[in-house]
Amino acid sequence: MMRPLAAVLAVLAVAPAAAQDLVPHRPLFPPQDLGILEGPDRDAWQMPDEVMDALGIADGATVADLGAGGGWFTVRLARRVGPSGRVYAQDIQPQMIESISRRVSREGLANVSTVLGTADDPRLPGALDAVLIVGTYPEISDPVTLLRRVAAALKPDGRIGIVDFTLEGGGPGPPLEERIEPAEVIENAGRAGLRLLAHERFLRYQYLLVFAPRS
Repeated sequence: MMRPLAAVLAVLAVAPAAAQDLVPHRPLFPPQDLGILEGPDRDAWQMPDEVMDALGIADGATVADLGAGGGWFTVRLARRVGPSGRVYAQDIQPQMIESISRRVSREGLANVSTVLGTADDPRLPGALDAVLIVGTYPEISDPVTLLRRVAAALKPDGRIGIVDFTLEGGGPGPPLEERIEPAEVIENAGRAGLRLLAHERFLRYQYLLVFAPRS
């Protein structure tokens, strides 16, 4: 049975506005493939110390690793913030949370808490100095809603760092068709109430966008 014309027009009128909050996204990274992210050369091209420097992450800071996967960046953040700091390792897949818990225990780190979030709610605590999102943004189905909630968890001078793969190709990372241009990330962040502080290009295969809450 066909819908009345007025109903169809009403749906079409609403759909574009709703679609603006959604981006095509790749499937969630499979937990069984975590080993792919642990290559011996990752420290060289990921440059974790330089990324943390760009976000001003220092000893005693409270930070979150959003979409933490197996916890590769989590353990580096934990070492950076030290015993007086705190790292919240967040993911939406229980298998990832289990993997992080095992890794943190193996590394003897007492300053990491895991957080099982949802696709549109990271469930982060408040008063965060920084939130790092590495290689996860293209998997987010509703980035504006998610970033708005991440921004609400920041201190007034907090920072969000989004690291993802460029469209130039080469090196590691997903296929080119699954990557997202920095301009699209910046636009969505602006709609979420964030302002761009820096677009860093020092990474070999990725870009780093640094945002802060709009004052």
